[in-house]
Amino acid sequence: MIKYGKFNSRYPAVLLFMVIVLASLGPINIGSARERPLSFSAFDIVFDNYVHDDSIVGAAYVLVKDGQATEWHSVGMADREANQPVDQNTIFHWGSITKTFTAVAVMQLRDQHKISLDDSITKYVPELNRIHSDYGPVSQITLRQLLSHTSGFQGPTWPYRDDTKPWQPFEPTEWAQLVAMMPYQELAFKPGSKYSYSNPAFIYLARVIEKVWGLPYQTYIQQNIFTPLGMTHSYFNLTPAALAKDRSNNYSIFVDASGKETVKANGREFDTGITTPNGGLNAPLGDLVRWVAFLTGKNSPAARPILARATLEEMWRPVVPMNQSAERPESMGLSFFLSPRGAETFIGHGGSQAGFRAWLEFNPRTGAAIISAFNTAHEFGHNEAENKAARKAAEAAAVLREQSFLLLK
Repeated sequence: MIKYGKFNSRYPAVLLFMVIVLASLGPINIGSARERPLSFSAFDIVFDNYVHDDSIVGAAYVLVKDGQATEWHSVGMADREANQPVDQNTIFHWGSITKTFTAVAVMQLRDQHKISLDDSITKYVPELNRIHSDYGPVSQITLRQLLSHTSGFQGPTWPYRDDTKPWQPFEPTEWAQLVAMMPYQELAFKPGSKYSYSNPAFIYLARVIEKVWGLPYQTYIQQNIFTPLGMTHSYFNLTPAALAKDRSNNYSIFVDASGKETVKANGREFDTGITTPNGGLNAPLGDLVRWVAFLTGKNSPAARPILARATLEEMWRPVVPMNQSAERPESMGLSFFLSPRGAETFIGHGGSQAGFRAWLEFNPRTGAAIISAFNTAHEFGHNEAENKAARKAAEAAAVLREQSFLLLK
């Protein structure tokens, strides 16, 4: 039985409703939530204002406590043209949150003594020796440095695509394409010396998984993470036919020089190709509840833990500072971002690809978590007005994220 909250018509153009994930999700006890009062909470107001002011077509968040979804809030459309509202079945794209799955897979192999985090990446991916380095041999780079974004590898996976040519693939589809470009790349800094976010690092980690396990990355994740956790509606890249009706479209906002906005639908499907391990995950929020239940160790659906608690806590220890601001210090662990706020340290990761954006944050002490997803994003780089609007949207998103920490204490 699914329990529905009350509707709100504060924004007449946007259908707003709340749903609670319950028994339809299988073995995990998602639980029931209280009926919302007529007045929204402070966070609901901030969330809805952000969605409205940023011209977001559809969005949702779920609050999790002790492995159960306690409140679910959705707003707007999964597909505007099809008049399809966001609901508990809507499948969003999670972008770089995929990296947390890749990292857990690496740690599974480490705990099975099949690899060491101090292994050289070139032990498994010798092609990387082709990359130019002014900082000593590429062989000095370890798996630990890839996990903590301290390897020195470039940030973007494929910075060679011309977005104005629709015939080009969304991402490179073959490993050979990446290998062919390696002689034209270089390490940006001495490995281990500082933080710099790298998408390719997680493609290389996936190559390690494939070399050691002998199966494709996607098969490994399905067998060793999705299936044990009951993430039955999670998949990579193109949507299976049985789930196609629930797939959200995604939208890009363009702003011309006069400030006029245009919202463009990008299409439901795109293939992240060889870059899947750094950003190919698609899933409904309910499956991410299962992921958070595992991460927090609260009411995990797996019959046996897929990773030891001590290993997760190891992943959440600071490896390198991202910034040392007294007000908002942040550090990088092993693929997870660490955000101290007073006496608490919150753990999380965000994602952004195509028009989708998402983040998840949790408090490992209390087990509280928030998972959110948006199907619309501003585009950067076309003109001054567009960049100004995109920066303003990013600032508003940062405020929204700060507000979310208050829910997790």
